[in-house]
Amino acid sequence: MRVFVTGASGWIGSAVVPRLLGAGHQVVGLARSDASAAALTAAGAEVHRGTLDDLDGLRGAAAASDGVIHLAFKHDIAFSGDFQGAADADRRAVETFGEALAGTGRPLVIAAGTLGLVQGRVATEEDGAPDDPAAAELGAGPQTRLATGHLALSLASRDVRSSVVRLAPTVHGEGDNGLIAALIGIARARGVSGYLGDGTNRWPAVHRYDAASLIHLALEKAPAGSALHATAEEGVPIRSVSEVIGRHLGLPVASVSPEDAAEHFGWLTHFLAADAPASSTLTRALLDWRPTHPGLIDDLDKGHYFHSPTA
Repeated sequence: MRVFVTGASGWIGSAVVPRLLGAGHQVVGLARSDASAAALTAAGAEVHRGTLDDLDGLRGAAAASDGVIHLAFKHDIAFSGDFQGAADADRRAVETFGEALAGTGRPLVIAAGTLGLVQGRVATEEDGAPDDPAAAELGAGPQTRLATGHLALSLASRDVRSSVVRLAPTVHGEGDNGLIAALIGIARARGVSGYLGDGTNRWPAVHRYDAASLIHLALEKAPAGSALHATAEEGVPIRSVSEVIGRHLGLPVASVSPEDAAEHFGWLTHFLAADAPASSTLTRALLDWRPTHPGLIDDLDKGHYFHSPTA
């Protein structure tokens, strides 16, 4: 296949692209910067210069491809406070891909997240449906992202082989600059490896390369309208994560009260407060996905997260 990939030079995309190329696919990657373009060229992919706001460019690239993998998201503006703006741009991109692929039977794989589907129980691939009452409890931006997932799945009725890969909040591995790296940075800055409350709340987790393998499988095999969970581990207690961080940094491990959480953890507080385990049982059965890389605790114990003083 000739596959158009957004976010191709990002954390997950840069693991997906070599898998696709190794399987014999041609890859065209969206690049908004010279650095991204150079990385894609070095990996052996073609480059399509543009951004998520260039809808005509996205439409043309999708129409010229045999399939689309959409991994890009405007994380820079989302973390600056405009999550809604990032979610709106994401939805417009998916609408554009749907228009380009309608009636072709070609695959469209988009990335989403498991966080926020449910609270306090294990989420499954069947959660987050359009009529799920839990969706009403989400804020505007998260509602938009959930609706974007619904939109992608609904494209099955327009002869698009669409699937949504819901990623664990922790997609870990060497070079990760996400939530785990942020938690390590806070521990360094505060002089204590903290967790919220009793620390029993759980995050699902997946290694970057296992997430890439599922995205590859979705492109090639997922039935139209599939919701898939990229969660190799259903739920890792946050206290266990903090204990490993404390051990590697030589810091005390302590609970942070809900009243002090915002001052201690800043923007990470919302994520740390979530108890959001998620199953991938249905995904594994559907696509024979078999994660093979280390789990989160084992990956942390390898030490690479602690080599950089900025992590």
